[in-house]
Amino acid sequence: ICFMNTNIMLKKLSKRFPKKYAKMFHDRVGLMNGKLPNEVHKILLCLDCDEKIFPTIEKEKPDLVLTHHPFIFGTRAKVLRYDPYKKELCDKLDALGIPVYSMHTNFDVMGMADEAADIMDLSNPSVLMTTFEDAISKEGIGRVGMLPKRMTLKECAEHVKEVFHIDYVKVFGALNTKLDIAAICPGAGSDAIEDAINKGAQVLVTGDISHHQGIDSVARGLCIIDAGHYNLEKIFMDYMKDYINNEYKSIKVVKAKDELIINYLVNAKINEKNLIKKLLWILILSIIL
Repeated sequence: ICFMNTNIMLKKLSKRFPKKYAKMFHDRVGLMNGKLPNEVHKILLCLDCDEKIFPTIEKEKPDLVLTHHPFIFGTRAKVLRYDPYKKELCDKLDALGIPVYSMHTNFDVMGMADEAADIMDLSNPSVLMTTFEDAISKEGIGRVGMLPKRMTLKECAEHVKEVFHIDYVKVFGALNTKLDIAAICPGAGSDAIEDAINKGAQVLVTGDISHHQGIDSVARGLCIIDAGHYNLEKIFMDYMKDYINNEYKSIKVVKAKDELIINYLVNAKINEKNLIKKLLWILILSIIL
């Protein structure tokens, strides 16, 4: 039987992704609920811990769920007292005896940023938003670097879609704008706009950008490609699967099903439009004939 001591595994994870890099004051990283088992045989990876993962939990029976986003932000007792959904979620996990361990902004700094820059094929990447600095190192969220070649904004958007395997992006800026320098900040990146401008980026690839944030950025010379919060951060699962398989060969790793509600809504809208077009053509042809 293959297994690994849980404390040894988590100490190694904490050394690779130190909790000191967790950026937000209310960012809760580490154990979310329950009690850690003495040994880990199987880990379930997911971006978010919510109701959608329970069928996978029941099927795979993992010893630990490892997520990127914590399902508890802030003080645990306060959240569970005032948020009945989170309380129910926590109770359900506890009843199954499944602990959830989260690696959020500590992973953003020590894993997500470089991985996203590598996927984008940025050369000479540097830190976009400095969140930690001491005498030895300067670390932070996001990266800024040179694109693999000069691109138009439209070509860059297509590049993002291709390398991150996504179907759609929202673009702020003239599509024929020429670009050499790009910044990338997976997740919610509105806080990175100022840093991207100051670092000389011509486009910021990120998520969760509002209408006014987008048009204001363009007015200041920064184009925006909003690829979606989930669409960029889902690389957490592939990254951690490869990392665990390499570092802890005795542990089986299962990725949660790639599922996002907005994809279904968008696809449903597209299918509905196509159906209406087909019905209109049938009606027109029937009248003509």
